[in-house]
Amino acid sequence: MTRCAWASAPGCASTGAGRRPSPSWRAGCATARPKSSTRRDERMATMIHPAPVIGGAPAPHRVALPRPGPRWGPAPERPDGGPLTRARPAATWHRGWAWLSPLLPWWPGRWVLASHLAWLAEVRREADQHGSGASLDAWAAALRPALHREGLSAARLTQALALALALIRETSGQTLHDTQLLAARWMLDEHFVEMATGEGKTWAMAAAALVAALAGVPVHVVTANDYLAERDARALHAIGQRLGLRVGHIAPGLDASGRQAVYAHDIVFATARELAFDHLRDRLAARQPVAQPPSGNAAPLNNGLMRGLCWALLDEADSILLDEAGIPLVISLPTEQGMDAKAQQHTRRALWWQALQLARGLALDRDVVLDAAARRAHLTAEGRARVAERAAPLGGLWRRERLRADMVGTALVALHVLKRDRDYLVRDGQIELLDGITGRAAPGRVWSAGLQAAVSIKEQCAPSAPTETVAQITFQRFFRRYWRLAGLSGTMAEARGELHSLTGLDLVRLPSRRPSRRQDGSPRAFPHPDARWRAAADRIQELTAQGRPVLVGTDAVSDADALSAVLQQAGIAHTVLHARHDDQEADIVARAGQAGRVTVATRMAGRGTDIQLDENARAAGGLHVINCQRNTSRRHDRQLAGRCARQGEPGSAEAWICASNLTDRAPSGTHKLTGWKSRWLAWRFRLSQWIDERRQAAWRQQLLEQDRLWEQQHRLARRSAGDASGSA
Repeated sequence: MTRCAWASAPGCASTGAGRRPSPSWRAGCATARPKSSTRRDERMATMIHPAPVIGGAPAPHRVALPRPGPRWGPAPERPDGGPLTRARPAATWHRGWAWLSPLLPWWPGRWVLASHLAWLAEVRREADQHGSGASLDAWAAALRPALHREGLSAARLTQALALALALIRETSGQTLHDTQLLAARWMLDEHFVEMATGEGKTWAMAAAALVAALAGVPVHVVTANDYLAERDARALHAIGQRLGLRVGHIAPGLDASGRQAVYAHDIVFATARELAFDHLRDRLAARQPVAQPPSGNAAPLNNGLMRGLCWALLDEADSILLDEAGIPLVISLPTEQGMDAKAQQHTRRALWWQALQLARGLALDRDVVLDAAARRAHLTAEGRARVAERAAPLGGLWRRERLRADMVGTALVALHVLKRDRDYLVRDGQIELLDGITGRAAPGRVWSAGLQAAVSIKEQCAPSAPTETVAQITFQRFFRRYWRLAGLSGTMAEARGELHSLTGLDLVRLPSRRPSRRQDGSPRAFPHPDARWRAAADRIQELTAQGRPVLVGTDAVSDADALSAVLQQAGIAHTVLHARHDDQEADIVARAGQAGRVTVATRMAGRGTDIQLDENARAAGGLHVINCQRNTSRRHDRQLAGRCARQGEPGSAEAWICASNLTDRAPSGTHKLTGWKSRWLAWRFRLSQWIDERRQAAWRQQLLEQDRLWEQQHRLARRSAGDASGSA
């Protein structure tokens, strides 16, 4: 397992070496520490950032934290387009070497823990000093006003984390490990932290949230799904009560008054989708343009749902900021149903029906070049001529060559790229998108540029009422509005550059607490999916005979159903988890670690899924994961493999690749398969993933710019409409 992390601890005396101190730990940097530890940290800091320390440690001073009040306003929020949280430090060869560290598994190993041993010992000593029960409560009562006055200085941060450690240990029975304490500390210093899967990210996030809330900052803890939001909020509820903090979670069906009451809590657990939509609703209610909040720190709201965007802690930060950033969140309102509106809707639907008919008459490869990864279709010269010939009798708008190519290209994507039960579901006669990363239904999301209408006609769904988009935002633009931001994930190293350019935050990688016992098998290749499902049935039968639980990851609902049918024919008992069974998720996950249990799941069983082994399963060798997914990023493969062998437990994983995985994901025309060997095919598949990652990063940047442009145009339109109504 790759282990690397290079940085000195926030708040230690050596942090002045060649680095601009961040606001969260400037104050109190000269805290007394053992001489040997200080010298060691100075040597470590000098190796990383060789600029000299001038004048010793920075002078302590208070740094205000973003809280609703007279200084920050009733709803603190970073202005859109404002400066990022922190700027990139000056480039040095030491820093460049640290960025190359993921390629060197042996460097620097567990040095990150060694450089923080003195601070970790101080935290544990503080926690043990104050005993338990009434003594802890008295300590909390004294520490809270001090944090309000002084902020998160080095000394107060150490005391607050020690208090969180003691309370979590006493209330829940969980003892925070060194890596969890370090993760909480780095998040409170506004960093992204990569922890190995199974290292206890939930409690590290909880400790950071408790400390920030004790300092008076409203904290939003962003989870991967609604199930985890409810689970984690309940786990933290009793500890919050001991500290006088209120903890709540946003449930999907909660009404406006209920949401406003929950957002008044000190710590709120919610999904990114719920937070972003509530933010848009507040903006609409206040009649404030999304891209231009008032000058200053605050965006005043009139009885809004939220108390501003003060501090967000992101669980699975890379998934939220990158994987789920592909589709903007949209709020639409129904338009007037006059005769003109109905006629326009009928005309648009007729145009898309004609586009689908034109697309069905084209031959792939000859007339069309498909790029499935980018969801695009390009007409060849022969294809353009064929479309022009067939569209000539239609007249009207079809005489325009550019519009003709765009509409037929969109129709081709709807016909040949987007698949039912993989990219979307049809429920109650309506199209419901599936999240490509989590495999869950994503109500409220729609495709743009006519793609939604084309898919709706393809599936013979009834036309929906015409709507007008009144607000939209991407997760990337939304989370840049928080005054403070931090996050955790088990897989961020591959995307550290994009995350830094987006948020200005650096990444710290922490080593695993225990050596990994996961055994990774060699990749296997199959000519077509049917052969893979038959081989999977044989492999599952072999593993369950040994008493081992098995988790098979598939791409889509249809793939999970196909494997389920093969397992039924073989007489193998199993459970299926996908978007149609999302109400049974908690029960299925709870039983997935039992000896001999077989679980077939889409990406719903990826991030945030903790499969607990029973004693018999642990003795038999632990959970075995078979990856049959064709993920567009290496991060997703690591997430699925991370469901097994957690926290030093036994386990194994293997990847099964199908030839269609390569032909679907690689750019069209880059290769011709004449045969396959497992290693060669696996290498080509990794190459196609790398190409996809680069292309998707560029696409996300383009989408972010389009989102900003849409908002500017919408703001100008609203201003023009207001001026017109005022003059009238």
